[in-house]
Amino acid sequence: MPIATRLPHALIAALLATLLFAAAAFADGDPASDTLLGQNVFYPYSPTAVSAQRTLNAETAAAKKAGVPIKVALIQAPTDLGVIPSLFGKPQQYADFLDQEISFKGKQLLLVVMANGYGTEGLPPAATKAAGALKPPAGKSSTDLAQAAIVAVDKLADAAGHPIKGVPGLPGSSSAGGGSSTTPIVIGLIVAALLVTGAVLVLRRRQAVRPAG
Repeated sequence: MPIATRLPHALIAALLATLLFAAAAFADGDPASDTLLGQNVFYPYSPTAVSAQRTLNAETAAAKKAGVPIKVALIQAPTDLGVIPSLFGKPQQYADFLDQEISFKGKQLLLVVMANGYGTEGLPPAATKAAGALKPPAGKSSTDLAQAAIVAVDKLADAAGHPIKGVPGLPGSSSAGGGSSTTPIVIGLIVAALLVTGAVLVLRRRQAVRPAG
């Protein structure tokens, strides 16, 4: 009797565990599609440099304000694709799939970055053409993919006629920002040099007119 009563409970517990596992697997079938519904960037499970994340997050936010609401998926390993690892190494095919998962009211501007290249969806013709001229990421790490995405989003937005401005860390911002930030320092050094020179001249004049002995 105790065994008979225990058996149904064990079956129910096993069934519940199976259902929970299946629900979790279904919910995480395509991790990027879940993330991009509420965020602009999907980062790989492998760690990405904080500085690169900060720049890419700020860049995509600025792109949205500029009229280019682009979503970015960085895919560093097959595990980043959930239940569809067969699409790893096929950025355009995955972009086509991901677009169907996140586009509801219309085409979603989308950029997929893998180590071997890029996939895009929803971009205007000029930006799509610019995407075809992008250089592959410099390496295979998550940070390499993020840095490639930073360059890519900047060029795609520019090609679409909505250049991104005011984001530190972008390719074109370092030189422009560097000039403006160093100018006050240079001016300060010049002023300091003039003050020192003037002080030296005053001391020399005082020494020259001082009576002997």
